[in-house]
Amino acid sequence: MKQELHIQLRQLREERNISLEELAHKATIGASKLEAYEAGSETPSVQTLLKLSNALEVPASNLVDGLQNE
Repeated sequence: MKQELHIQLRQLREERNISLEELAHKATIGASKLEAYEAGSETPSVQTLLKLSNALEVPASNLVDGLQNE
């Protein structure tokens, strides 16, 4: 079963022992935006999903699958 995007983002970040601020810096997005994505209160654009997948070193399809379940 696929997880929702916000849960998946947080799990991937925590598995890699990356702080919220560090991931935001690596993905060149604001920490407050990333926090909103992880809380599920906002949905990232496709471009932002690509940045996050690169920063987390996972295939973009992993995150897009989570987005499609929301």
